[in-house]
Amino acid sequence: MIDFEKTSVFKLSPCRPEDIGPQVAPIMIQGEQVVAAFKTVRDFVVFTNKRVIAVNVQGMTGKKKDFTSLPYSRIQAFSIETAGTFDMDAELDLWFSGLGRVRLEFRGSSDVRLLAQMIGTFVL
Repeated sequence: MIDFEKTSVFKLSPCRPEDIGPQVAPIMIQGEQVVAAFKTVRDFVVFTNKRVIAVNVQGMTGKKKDFTSLPYSRIQAFSIETAGTFDMDAELDLWFSGLGRVRLEFRGSSDVRLLAQMIGTFVL
């Protein structure tokens, strides 16, 4: 499982879902669709209409990948912190039953308010 305490792993920038979608397609279920995607240099996080999928690319070649599935149905609470003038990063905190807090950090160009709205739609 991905160590979500290592925040440097998850300084995410928006990317096109169609660029990342094929990499997570083999683990998606029928009717599941990629809604938003974010990546670092190697790792990425995909928000679908059912869950969050965090992918940690491992090894020198990057062929080995760790897929962590975080279903919306297990979210107990969530919060966002938008980017500011001096703190250009935004954060999304998700509290999962049985797992605890997962923090994802986004570069300033990411609109975490839209993510919060989407998560609220699926959770509430």
